[in-house]
Amino acid sequence: MLGRAVMNTLSPGIDKGLSILIYHRVLPHKDPLFPSEIDRNEFDLQIRLLKSCFNVIPLIDAVRGLREGTLPPRAACITFDDGYADNCEIALPVLQANQVSATFFIATGFLNGGLMWNDAVIETVRNAAQRQIDASSIGLGLHDLGSIEQGQQAIRKLIGALKYLPFDERAEQVKRLCELAGAPLPGNLMMTSEQVKRLHTAGMGIGGHTVRHPILARLTADEAGREIAEGKDSLEKIIGAPVPLFAYPNGKPGADYSREHVEIVKALKFEGAVSTAWGAQAGKPDLYQLPRFTPWDKTPVRFTVRMAKNLLTRADVA
Repeated sequence: MLGRAVMNTLSPGIDKGLSILIYHRVLPHKDPLFPSEIDRNEFDLQIRLLKSCFNVIPLIDAVRGLREGTLPPRAACITFDDGYADNCEIALPVLQANQVSATFFIATGFLNGGLMWNDAVIETVRNAAQRQIDASSIGLGLHDLGSIEQGQQAIRKLIGALKYLPFDERAEQVKRLCELAGAPLPGNLMMTSEQVKRLHTAGMGIGGHTVRHPILARLTADEAGREIAEGKDSLEKIIGAPVPLFAYPNGKPGADYSREHVEIVKALKFEGAVSTAWGAQAGKPDLYQLPRFTPWDKTPVRFTVRMAKNLLTRADVA
């Protein structure tokens, strides 16, 4: 097969050519507010396309293979970030049907009924009591919600305005926004501890992703260390096993985390960590800054080209 031949050249193994895919959600059906968000059928297609060109292996095996020089050709790994309940309810059966493993990086502070701030904004817009949100009193403007397109625009603007605020200030602003909109928020968007256990029991990897998903570069070193360590400790208590891998929240090298955070992750005895930088690292891979990307193409040819292009792109590091 042409795809396999191309990937054999670009991804020869040993210490070169690891492809890591990143997902967040897999929906049971299309969401009008986010039509590009992957659903169950599209996810199944992507996993089958991936298997047709690559050796899909657990991320921990890839990290150890890179360390020991035993990484197979065309190695690829599947990862999920944050800890959405649909990862267990929708994605897991697809992974099992295709006989592949994935690693789930979970922010523990949102388990058992929690909600990430950006999802609170999205669900506020989705469930607003009126067809307009007037958040002028808190400096977030006036947003019409009369159409899907206006809802999408409101979400983009609100998330853009809130994203890089200090953690506590952002939480307070989101709370006030929800109150102004009169919007009920879901309590089942994120995983429960039992769903985390179910993933682990099914042979999936569980990785650290902090407690509250802060941008580490905005914290002091002590605060960042606590977030990373406490998230790791919570997950290990839930699954009764070591948590050897970590994903930097947001994950952009130099912007969302720095070398200081890489050293914290090493000191906490993680075996490896992943960023959200696209591409492949030049030279010997840094096991604590492995790049990841999301291929969105849905046909075999486009998917293969996208994967090949990623392997030819030099990834950023902190």
